[in-house]
Amino acid sequence: MAALRLGMVAGEASGDLLAGLLLDGLRRRWPTLQAGGIGGPRMAAAGFDAWWPSDRLAVHGYVEALRHYREIKGVRDALAVRLLRERPDLFVGVDAPDFNLGLEARLKAAGIRTVHFVCPSIWAWRGGRAKKMAASCDHVLCLFPFEPELLRRHGVGATFVGHPLADAIPLEPPRAAARAALGLADGDEVVALLPGSRRAEIRHIAPPFLATARRLHRERPGLRFLLPMAPGLAPLIGPLLREHAPGVPIDCLEGRSHEALAACDVTLIASGTATLEAMLFKRPMVIGYALHPLSWQIMKRMRYQPWVGLPNVLAREFLVPERLQDDCSPDRLAPLVLGWLDDASARERLAARFAELHLELRRDTARSATDAIAQVVQA
Repeated sequence: MAALRLGMVAGEASGDLLAGLLLDGLRRRWPTLQAGGIGGPRMAAAGFDAWWPSDRLAVHGYVEALRHYREIKGVRDALAVRLLRERPDLFVGVDAPDFNLGLEARLKAAGIRTVHFVCPSIWAWRGGRAKKMAASCDHVLCLFPFEPELLRRHGVGATFVGHPLADAIPLEPPRAAARAALGLADGDEVVALLPGSRRAEIRHIAPPFLATARRLHRERPGLRFLLPMAPGLAPLIGPLLREHAPGVPIDCLEGRSHEALAACDVTLIASGTATLEAMLFKRPMVIGYALHPLSWQIMKRMRYQPWVGLPNVLAREFLVPERLQDDCSPDRLAPLVLGWLDDASARERLAARFAELHLELRRDTARSATDAIAQVVQA
């Protein structure tokens, strides 16, 4: 096939990053690739035609999803109509399973091949999605090695392609270069605060994270804090800083989360893809997460395993602490951050374990995913 016409949806910052890396790989095989749908700036940089911006889908938890249901459904219906009219060679849904799986089922029923990139966390919660995936996806590209066998039990074809971030992030973190770029001295003690990339996440998670920074600053005034912000979130974060961390030396960064992770000594971080990035940068972390109380009540009943942070899920043990919902508080978080700062041997042991996991995930994802997609297109 000389060219490939691709429909694609990525729903938030992490999906935009994954989709951008995939597009780079696809374009190496199909230089005249045409791709359009819903995406963000990383995808646009790879030549993607964003008919709607990915932040239209960035909601957090059940309650927030219900509030935006009509708007999101309208976007999905309009996108489906356009894709059914234009009939691309393939549709790739990147993460965002609540949005993508229903769309994929509609397209697959109409004879359009569909691939889902990133297996939904059926191993963690909502295992019933496996049946839905069989009706929605011709193939699933899995980021983690234990996922394909689980999907095959439900009749879903799948390939482990590794995680593209494991290819993109060096095995040896560029700590010195990152500190120089951020104006930090080698001897500075640095904590990176990553409360999420979605607005609803920021509203629920940033306040306890910032209050924790305030407490840490009070106990250890020499600490430096970095707060990377996704584009457009400064107006939301500014008032929260003034309310919860007045006078705390927090350097707010526009993007630059990878530099912050490379430079820091420890990170206080929201559960999600960012925890995997912190693992790949070999950084000790304390994972915190909080939802709207109703969303939390629903989700906690659906959990299948004790871990939510990706490093712990991959290792099948608590390598790093997690504090969720009511436990995501300064009283619970601050001592854990200080514990990492004060225990160099624990940090070294963790970095060695993270290096092992990093190597497991290195599979040249762009090439592996492109090979799998080529087989689906040619089937």
